[in-house]
Amino acid sequence: MSTWSNLNLQNSASPLMEQLIFFHDHTLMILIMITSFVSYVMMMLFFNSYANRFLLHNQLIEIIWTILPAIILLFIAFPSLHLLYLLDEINEPSITLKSIGHQWYWSYEYSDFSSIEFDSYMIPLNELPTNGFRLLDVDNRVVLPMNSQIRILVTAADVIHSWTVPSFGVKVDGTPGRLNQTNFFINRPGLFYGQCSEICGANHSFMPIVVESVPTNIFIKWINKNI
Repeated sequence: MSTWSNLNLQNSASPLMEQLIFFHDHTLMILIMITSFVSYVMMMLFFNSYANRFLLHNQLIEIIWTILPAIILLFIAFPSLHLLYLLDEINEPSITLKSIGHQWYWSYEYSDFSSIEFDSYMIPLNELPTNGFRLLDVDNRVVLPMNSQIRILVTAADVIHSWTVPSFGVKVDGTPGRLNQTNFFINRPGLFYGQCSEICGANHSFMPIVVESVPTNIFIKWINKNI
């Protein structure tokens, strides 16, 4: 049962991820209907001896099997284009976070507060607390306010990295000499885990990401404590 649950998408913590899950389900239903129809027709052809002498040379059926897939593709294309626009659109952010990928840890800078910056390393197994998550917990978590528009700027200091948190629907490549950006909106509190999704070297699997989403008043207290 646990293996089957690992095949599912993570629970959404942002409107963008909700839209991604809806689009996934929408496309999957179309694929299931097509697969079921084609399987049914194949089985009928296998298990009956009827023959239609016009089947291979019929203009009407050729028009149908050309136009019908095009219409089905439109039902996939329009939601996909809408979703791509939402993912690329940068709204007016309340907080800007800069993430820099290193081999093999992350550095963070809160661009709105000049003195807040820190490195985030994975906690080694021998130092991991009893309730910690192996290969996922870090010594310094990213703290962000919920119900706020957040912009993240991602770059790298050495090789290509990828800042990825599946629950937010965010995956941004960090490229040396280039600054990439995206935005997300966290709609519930909690701890959200991610990892570098680019093969960046020997310790690629040992640079996790932990985002702690907190109410705005707690975030302000955290900011005041760290300034």
